[in-house]
Amino acid sequence: MTTIDVERLKFGEQGLITAVIQEATTGRVLMVAYMNKDSLAKTIETGETYFWSRSRNELWHKGETSGSIQKVKEISFDCDADALLVQVEQKGNACHTGAHSCFFTALHTTGDREPSLAQVLVTLAEVIRRRKSELPEGSYTTYLFQSGLDKILKKVGEEAAETIIAAKNRNTQQIVWEVADLFYHLLVLLEAEQVPLSDIARELSARAMKNKKQV
Repeated sequence: MTTIDVERLKFGEQGLITAVIQEATTGRVLMVAYMNKDSLAKTIETGETYFWSRSRNELWHKGETSGSIQKVKEISFDCDADALLVQVEQKGNACHTGAHSCFFTALHTTGDREPSLAQVLVTLAEVIRRRKSELPEGSYTTYLFQSGLDKILKKVGEEAAETIIAAKNRNTQQIVWEVADLFYHLLVLLEAEQVPLSDIARELSARAMKNKKQV
């Protein structure tokens, strides 16, 4: 974790500083809260986020009751030293509504925003996780989980083979379709085996850093 000089920070009149919580693996903003010197010190000491509740007027540990703790990866501050960016590994969902991020309602969009693959995969993984837990009738995902691992593995193999065929045929649209199918079934496999996407992200990041050093 990056060590920061707390004395350089500008806490407001109430002794608070804004803390933007960001998922380290995807870059997705999860929530915004407030810290004072005590909660910041506790966060640095424990490696998990602590905030100051303005409504309850007390220190609170994120995930203490829900289990949705945030493992701190890095804390940095902006050029004016009056706001923090806290990069975390989120366990479970950050929002009290059950959403992964508190920012799930669009106020305005131009309609031409390209979707982030990382965020799409995280969102889809959340849907798959809920399907496994709730097993709603009529859901294809429910069918896969109820059919067992062998069925899931068979579908992964089929989609991989169909991706290869699409590439051999030089059919761009078909490649997109088959890769999307493959991604979906891989996410089902990961959920079935309880492998979080963050583990895959860490492995890919480590490989990228290794390859970068070898260039």
